[in-house]
Amino acid sequence: MDEAEQRHIARDSLFVMVDLRLDGSEEEHRIKMRNLSSGGMMGEGTVRVFRGAAISVNIRNIGWVEGSIAWVHESRFGIAFREDIDPKVARAPAAPGEHSPRYTRSPLPELSGTGVVRKI
Repeated sequence: MDEAEQRHIARDSLFVMVDLRLDGSEEEHRIKMRNLSSGGMMGEGTVRVFRGAAISVNIRNIGWVEGSIAWVHESRFGIAFREDIDPKVARAPAAPGEHSPRYTRSPLPELSGTGVVRKI
């Protein structure tokens, strides 16, 4: 599939932090995931990458996904995944045992675990 064809693939715009590893390194770099499709994503961060570099990204609810850098422009870059993923899984609530960031949780506490929210 050439670049013009790939531009028509549906993408979900989002802002999620993910970890990125460069091939041959165990060091993890925290980057912003700006959009996501089944075949790739746009990342943004201070990590220095170059076109063609092999990488892995750790996407919430999916795990480590292998890919390569497709393009680079300033602090943003495109990642083409080696195998397609289901982007809806990454948007799902955090997997059991993981905690959602505080800003995504309701500010109203549940009463004694009953599932009832206190009315004010």
